[in-house]
Amino acid sequence: MTFTKLYDTAASAVADVHDGSTLLIGGASRDSEPTALLAALLSNGAASLTIVCDFYGWDGGESILKLAAAGRIARLISPDPYVGATGDNLRAAWDLGDVSIETVPRAAMAERLRAAGAGIGGVFVAADSGLRFADGRETRIINDVECVLEPPLRADFALVRAARADTLGNLAYHGAQRSWNAVMATAARITIAQADTIGEPGAIDPELVITPGIYVNRVVPAPLIEKQG
Repeated sequence: MTFTKLYDTAASAVADVHDGSTLLIGGASRDSEPTALLAALLSNGAASLTIVCDFYGWDGGESILKLAAAGRIARLISPDPYVGATGDNLRAAWDLGDVSIETVPRAAMAERLRAAGAGIGGVFVAADSGLRFADGRETRIINDVECVLEPPLRADFALVRAARADTLGNLAYHGAQRSWNAVMATAARITIAQADTIGEPGAIDPELVITPGIYVNRVVPAPLIEKQG
């Protein structure tokens, strides 16, 4: 039997996402987010979730906002935690105390994710002296700049979207799909990829593979999961 990481449905791919899970959600726009996997997660029923994402450039972020409206998100880690001027359901949930929000600079979030994927124990990032950002954290002066040690940002699951995949999990991205998807794919215990097209091993030119299949556990074809609504 030929080895494959292909799953037929989104429901089966996210079935083991459980209460209290931490999830990395790739993309920075609706065109680059794993919309079908998020729809399946909404149906999954898991609650008390920690979500790591970036809403910059999103024109609605419907799937994550639906999770917030359903009371399923306990914590959000993001450099841009609100969608649009009103923040929609996330701001309302935060105002009520139902969601805690950790705002992280984009560069720091990217480096914390990279550290998790590379097995690095943490990264030092610059921080202005006296800010609460540094309270209770290890600091060090590097090149005359005060820096704070940030821990790796690891997760139970990463939900990512790629333009192309093969059945071994090798991924290639298009345009905005490169934003967060690639680095998040390396930083989770289980990475689930929604792909616009899927081929057999060798279908993607090795020079175009951005995320090697060793980082990807499950691949789901987008046309099948989109139809599940």
